[in-house]
Order: sequence, then structure tokens, then C-alpha cells
Amino acid sequence: MTAPSAIELLEGLISDLEGKLNLAPGADPLIENNEKAGKQPKPKQNDKKQKNKNKPKPKPKQNNADPNLPDICKLEFKVGLITKVWVHPEADKLYCEEIDCGEEGGPRQIASGLRKHYPEEEMLGKRVLVVANLKAKNLVGFKSHGMVLCAAGTNDDGTETVEFVEPPEGAPLGEVVTYEGLPPPSPFSPAQVEKRKIFAACMPGMKTNEDCVGTWNGHVFMTTAGPCKGRTVKGGEMR
Repeated sequence: MTAPSAIELLEGLISDLEGKLNLAPGADPLIENNEKAGKQPKPKQNDKKQKNKNKPKPKPKQNNADPNLPDICKLEFKVGLITKVWVHPEADKLYCEEIDCGEEGGPRQIASGLRKHYPEEEMLGKRVLVVANLKAKNLVGFKSHGMVLCAAGTNDDGTETVEFVEPPEGAPLGEVVTYEGLPPPSPFSPAQVEKRKIFAACMPGMKTNEDCVGTWNGHVFMTTAGPCKGRTVKGGEMR
């Protein structure tokens, strides 16, 4: 009788092992054990990616500003300090300024049409109110991130006086102005302010009183150090 070959011996051992493990001939022991235990094969990575694609995207955060507030409370006036000023190289009426509003991103760059009303050396170091939640605008190639608030009055000779509405010395940079007798401000986003024309809606009510103090419909512009005011303009529109 011929001795069995190595392959025949190996096949015999496999057959004997399948019998002991109660496996069907040629079956994969891992798959069969998972089926007996009721386990499902792991999903492929592509399936996970597909599931992630099907997940709904998170909704963008909505502005929580109260739409029922007076319009002036939807604006944000911040105390600022002009730390740098230069003449706009391409516009006869504009200054370019850097204004420190106490913000983490550093000073804001703002353009103002004040060359007719202030010499350059007087601009530097002025404490001002910055309308901080306006959309940035390109003014003759210079991107202006807000505007400074001024009071304007007509003189007897028909000329115009324009001057800053200034916060008091003790008001910290970056403080947001409040309005006497009104709820605290809840500023709208720049996009909302522009879309709803909120600044334009507030302008008719923004005037200095007989003490040159800035007001909106009689409500005084206030800081923790006192009211904001001009130097000489009484009953002038603020813009």
C-alpha cells in the first residue's frame, strides 16, 4: 500500500479539524462563528462616509437681538481713540484713521470726510464714538470699518460746523454707549443693520440738545463716566 502524500495528510488534518469545530467543509471559521453569534459584519468605511453625507448640516447661529427694541438700541456705538491719522492719497475730503476701540483684533481703520473741519494734527488723540456694527465700505479704495459720530450745525453765515460727539475722559475704550431711559443695547449684525436701514431710521431722532449733549428722541447718549457731547453745536443733527 502506497504511503499518503503530504497534501493528502494535510487535507486529512483539515477535515478532522472541521469535524471537531462543527464546521462545514471549506467554511471560513470567522464568518461562521459570527453568524452563529448573531453578529453582523462590520460596515465598510465608505458606508460611514455615506451616512455622514446624509446627516443634516447644523444651522448657522441666528442673531438673538430683540426686534422689538427701539431702533437706536440695535446700533452699537463704542468709545474709541484715534491713534493714527493720515490724508487719503486719492480723496480730497477724507482722512484715514486707526481708532482703538479696545477690541482684540486691534485698531479699526476708518475713513472720515473731515478734512474741511479738522486739521490733521487735531484729529490725533481725539476720543470719539464709533458706529461699530456697520458693514465695511470701500471709500475710494480704502476699506472703512465703521464711522465716527459727529454733530453738525449751520452757522449764521450759512457755513457748517461739524464736530465730534465725544465720550468723557473716564469712559474706557470699547465701552458700548447706552441711552438714558431705554433698555440696554442689543446690537444687530452689520448685515441686518444695512438690510433694515437702521442707521438711516435713527438719524431723524439723533440730535444734540441745548447743552451740546448727544441724544436720540431726547434719550441721552451715556457712558459709565457720564454723557457724550459736542463742544459747541447745539440742536445739531448727529451723523
